[in-house]
Amino acid sequence: MTPRRGGFRAAVAAACWLSIATAALAQSPVAYTLSFPQRAHRLMNVEVTFADVPAGVLQLRMSRSSPGRYATHEFAKNVFDVAVTDGAGRPLPVARPNPHQWDVQQPGGTVRVSYRVFGDRVDGTYLAVDATHAHINMPAAMMWARGLAERPVQVRFEPPPGTSWRVATQLFPAADPFTFTAPNLQYLMDSPSEFGTFDLRTFTVPDGTRKPEFRVAVHHQGDGGELDSFVRDVEKVVREARNVFGEFAPFDGNTYTFLADYLPWANGDGMEHRNSTVVTSTSSIRLNRADLLDTVAHEFFHSWNVERIRPASLEPFNLEDANLSGELWFAEGFTSYYAPLITTRAGLSNVREFAQEMGQAVNAVLSSPGRLVRTAEQMSQNAPFSDAATSIDRTNFDNTFISYYTWGEAIGLGLDLSLRERSNGRVTLDAVMRALWQVHGKPGGKAVGYVDKPYTMEDLKRALAEVAGDAAFASDFFSRFIQGHEVVDYQALLARAGFVVRPLPGSGGFIGSLRLEDSSSGVRVGALVPMGSPAFDAGLEREDVIVAVGGAAVTSEAELRKRLAQGKPGDELSIAFERRGERVSTTIRLAQDPRREVVPIEDTGQSLTAAQRRFRDAWLVTQGR
Repeated sequence: MTPRRGGFRAAVAAACWLSIATAALAQSPVAYTLSFPQRAHRLMNVEVTFADVPAGVLQLRMSRSSPGRYATHEFAKNVFDVAVTDGAGRPLPVARPNPHQWDVQQPGGTVRVSYRVFGDRVDGTYLAVDATHAHINMPAAMMWARGLAERPVQVRFEPPPGTSWRVATQLFPAADPFTFTAPNLQYLMDSPSEFGTFDLRTFTVPDGTRKPEFRVAVHHQGDGGELDSFVRDVEKVVREARNVFGEFAPFDGNTYTFLADYLPWANGDGMEHRNSTVVTSTSSIRLNRADLLDTVAHEFFHSWNVERIRPASLEPFNLEDANLSGELWFAEGFTSYYAPLITTRAGLSNVREFAQEMGQAVNAVLSSPGRLVRTAEQMSQNAPFSDAATSIDRTNFDNTFISYYTWGEAIGLGLDLSLRERSNGRVTLDAVMRALWQVHGKPGGKAVGYVDKPYTMEDLKRALAEVAGDAAFASDFFSRFIQGHEVVDYQALLARAGFVVRPLPGSGGFIGSLRLEDSSSGVRVGALVPMGSPAFDAGLEREDVIVAVGGAAVTSEAELRKRLAQGKPGDELSIAFERRGERVSTTIRLAQDPRREVVPIEDTGQSLTAAQRRFRDAWLVTQGR
């Protein structure tokens, strides 16, 4: 770790402005000023100037989606006190064709807009302002204009009087510590910023002829020693992630910034961006170090996978509507697989913890009825309805949806082990990721913030075929496990590495993975009953209150579970429940519990063979050279 160097800002600023000098001369920058005269009331003031605007209607917009999110978010709802004038300060007429847009009739020249915006949620999607900081996700805060998306942008942060606030961001530094730039709207909207009092640590990692700097800006309530130790672990994550691809992504400005808010009033989240990430948690480094590092690993892996190895369905990102993608099982799910793999390889988690993480993903996919309803590709396309999306009406997602994070993680595990098994360890998923990086990520884009060679589903299949040396294998894997409903044989594949897939301990008579709650009259079913389970087949459903099993009354969840555990698969039990004022009696047939866990073979009383150890070490030990 090294202190921040003053000369670095000027050097980066010069390099960045050289790269966009031609565009800047041709087009006047869009200029924003952010100020906080009422920060205690969660308010931010925004002023934006659009110069050299052609005469006609200027369509001002608030975004409805945010890079890294796939659902819509009505950011305009928190915008108020909008005023629009010309360059001389004269009011201009404004019409509202929809909730997200302000149409300004103007004669051409300069248009100035001012407004206030409320923000009170610390996470990767929204705006949060208080007396200590402003946590700014740009789509939640910044109004923009259609037709001016390729103009360069200038953003000035006005520090509140009497504060020592400073800025952490992937925006490019300019002439002073509070002014930054972006080459275009896409980059601006992908550039979250932390403005306030935070602790900053930096470190560098040599990478061929490059030496990128990594900045860790943390708003927290811990001490400096905790942060120093945590940042040393962040560096281990960074180094191990690099080993997967063989090199870092070419970070714009040669920097990558972790924006962390670990505060009791924050919300748990992680959000990737091109040269930075937002990581937030209600917990602290001291109490939740392992989970925080897992999030860091996930989001940093995105600097390759999704930010540059990018699906064509997300390029360029649509700021005005939900972004539909069938490849999120790969973009998000494979990243979820690599996060615990990287922390394990880096020595930050152990084999048992890794096995537990993999077991949770495998169990979710094996036991969820949703697997038979939608494929992994279709689950990805469901993201606009599930990715931090909110609705008033209930859904049946418990029965029809598996997170593309989880299913993709399980697919990543299955594909990695399949490649290793069929090649005796010579071909791995790492090689597939490197191949995709060389073709789709590393070439970059003609403009900063864009990717010129995004991939399609066929591109993914083609890369797998080339790396595996077997087009039939790739086609079969995709058709069965990604665009079909099957799952790999996890038990056989994991056995090669000395892991055992076994039933959950204490499994007895099984009626389904029900959420049960004590109530005044019995045991309430608190969530949808899984389709295909004995409880579903018997007619039980959410909000039913179970009052008797086997002819005997039950008054608590613990009592009900104890009685079920005494049964065995195939047993039939009478069950009585109350449903909206009616008493219903039926019969339920107990089944074998399908839920599974993954454990190291050593924990079952067996011994790890030499072959299993070699296979496991090649997979889970550091890949550093």
